[in-house]
Amino acid sequence: MDDEFDAGNMFQDPEGYYPEDEPPTFAEHTMLSGQKVRVRLVGSHPLYGNLLWNAGRTSSHYIEEHTEDLIRNKDVLEIGAAAGVPSIVSAIQGARTVVLTDYPDPDLVGNMKYNAELSASAIPARGRRKAPPPRRWIQMGQRSDYEEGPELCCSGYLHSYQPWLLPKTEQFFPLAEASGFNVTKIFEKVVDAVLFENDPGDERLRRTVFGYEIRWAQDQLEDSSKTV
Repeated sequence: MDDEFDAGNMFQDPEGYYPEDEPPTFAEHTMLSGQKVRVRLVGSHPLYGNLLWNAGRTSSHYIEEHTEDLIRNKDVLEIGAAAGVPSIVSAIQGARTVVLTDYPDPDLVGNMKYNAELSASAIPARGRRKAPPPRRWIQMGQRSDYEEGPELCCSGYLHSYQPWLLPKTEQFFPLAEASGFNVTKIFEKVVDAVLFENDPGDERLRRTVFGYEIRWAQDQLEDSSKTV
């Protein structure tokens, strides 16, 4: 009976039906100190995890320039880390703990872990404790515990590679201010090359990276300290 209804290979996809996954590539970021940070990029990805973004390079340089104020002996969280260059640079520059996060995609998360391990020898090992990373984030640095406090400093980097979306993106900042934050524009840098050569829009704007710093307003900090 089973042989009579054997469907053979009817439901098997023909060879070559799906495109083969592109192999991963490697990219290199040169720190202002001259030190090289080498990272692996996923071969192809709908969220562009296969690219080393201009914003990542620019923010990494900013991190170097402001290490003492923003990074050294502090806890750093990078949201949307992709290859994780700013996180790696933060760890090299002496951050106490660095956490890389991105969309919970196995390729992206696995690649973050790979890059964290690839740069481990360049990260100061002052009292570092090794802990198994949770599935959706990778930890680097010296500590695995956190201190809670009311202060928040978030540096965000906006890469206007899609100029037609810039007005909508900038609507975030008034909303942040209305929610009790101070927003400060900290830089506007034009890089050498666009990220996507064939995209439309103003070419100079597509090469521009904007940096913003977001902090709790002083009155919010005072209110928070009263409730602690």
